Amino acid sequence: MVLAMNKAELTEYLGQVFPQVHSDFVVEDLSEDEITMRLVVQDRHLRPGGTVSGPSMFGLADVCVYAMVLARKGRQSLAVTTSSSMDFLRKPEGRSDMIAHCRLLKLGRTLAVGDVLMYSDGSDKAVARASMTYSLPPEGSAAAAFG
Repeated sequence: MVLAMNKAELTEYLGQVFPQVHSDFVVEDLSEDEITMRLVVQDRHLRPGGTVSGPSMFGLADVCVYAMVLARKGRQSLAVTTSSSMDFLRKPEGRSDMIAHCRLLKLGRTLAVGDVLMYSDGSDKAVARASMTYSLPPEGSAAAAFG
């Protein structure tokens, strides 16, 4: 399947629909099958003890799958998370940025399912794994055209 949005278009659109957190996330790489995103870690992303918090990692996984859906389907800003599961595998390394690799396992008319592996920048050991399911607005609906 051909991408509906390239890296630059996706980055611009994410900035439009999520201006409040856009600077937290960077699209590092994008292909038809996978997206790699970075969480630019700042103090607000840390938990006591100085490592990246679970909610921050959840946000990275969620935006990663959302961005991959957008890249494949186009401007469907009203796609919503309907299910998620997250495994925390090991403690993130200090204040390092988080890197997420997302692959869509299914992209249908009404549902998208993605798998995300997250790493501390510079490490090859996954710190978390997430599975996310998104509900997609019906094609041709006003919700699908929003954006």
